[in-house]
Amino acid sequence: MAADTAPWQRVCDSADLVDGSDGVRFDLDRPGPSSAAFVVRHQGTAHGYLNRCAHVPVELDWLEGQFFDGDARYLMCATHGAVYDPASGACMGGPCAGRGLVRLDVCERDGAVWARAPVVAPTAPPR
Repeated sequence: MAADTAPWQRVCDSADLVDGSDGVRFDLDRPGPSSAAFVVRHQGTAHGYLNRCAHVPVELDWLEGQFFDGDARYLMCATHGAVYDPASGACMGGPCAGRGLVRLDVCERDGAVWARAPVVAPTAPPR
């Protein structure tokens, strides 16, 4: 199955995500082994990412579902303190050094949050 045809999977009820509060962890269905992932709500919109720090491939959450820093401004890696923009996954500081989170396609419909593996553009072969 190609990444651009990955199926949508239901993650949770829309009401389960509260702005700046705990996220919902889930296993992302994708070709090969499943991947730990999560969704959070930030400024009214649901966002999803693989649960893997860009600095070192460890899961981000402090305790299960706790991805935001104390001010609910950034997503923060519990292991080394890398911080990420919740809306884009971009590194905002710490040891992630310009590398961002792997973003998922996320949508809300019929009172539920849905996610799928992102579309990955093929890279051109080297010349």
